[in-house]
Amino acid sequence: MREARANGTILRYHQSGSGPVALFLHGFPLDHSMWQFQWEDLSEVRTCVAPDLRGFGASATPGPELLTMDQHALDMMDLLDHLGADRADIVGLSMGGYVALALWALHPERFRSLALIDTRANADDQAARANRDAVAERLVEEGREEWTRSMIPPLIGPDATLFVRARLRAMIESTRYETILAALEGMKNRPDRVGDLPGVDTPTVVICGEHDALTPLDLSRGLAEAIPGARLEVIPGAGHMSPLERPDAVNAALRAFWGDD
Repeated sequence: MREARANGTILRYHQSGSGPVALFLHGFPLDHSMWQFQWEDLSEVRTCVAPDLRGFGASATPGPELLTMDQHALDMMDLLDHLGADRADIVGLSMGGYVALALWALHPERFRSLALIDTRANADDQAARANRDAVAERLVEEGREEWTRSMIPPLIGPDATLFVRARLRAMIESTRYETILAALEGMKNRPDRVGDLPGVDTPTVVICGEHDALTPLDLSRGLAEAIPGARLEVIPGAGHMSPLERPDAVNAALRAFWGDD
């Protein structure tokens, strides 16, 4: 993996391919490797860059007890500068989608396009905030193994393979406890971005797994309808982790979206 200094920390990232930069932002509590099937295929048409966000994977420990979406977005700005990319195709899944929308709010000029995968724009309501607190408490009290076991089922569709479940387990179990707590706090306190959506004027695709239980299809449909000109792509058979569960379908949707641009 390569590394870059970003806002006082070290970020590590995978890079492969050639052409315009496509920046892939992973979900919670995962790492850059969730995008392996994407960079193996799409490096024919893009310079695929998949970072470990601050505190995740091989990137440096977070330090503070709060990892905000804006902090991640500013880190990504520095990474784009390090790469010499004035603009990029930004692809974000779940928490990575929150980061992508935070980056749009801060620096929309850095976008060639936007792909929001199995994510949402609205802030946590009171119930969701309370649930994040309960999740954090359960992790510390029960430990990683039991917590991981409870995390995986909501992430996948009914036909997810044993390999997909194994890959998720490996990523979740390798994520630092303190990073998980800091990220939960950051997601809990993220601002609502729904009001920003009508002003998104870059080409946008919203991709959603047919069986996504965490960000259901109706939510993704509303997201696409709120962004002028956005298209919606539904991935048959997939849950919340559509790039991992149905990589061929997600890759085809991204190729079609990017076209010859």
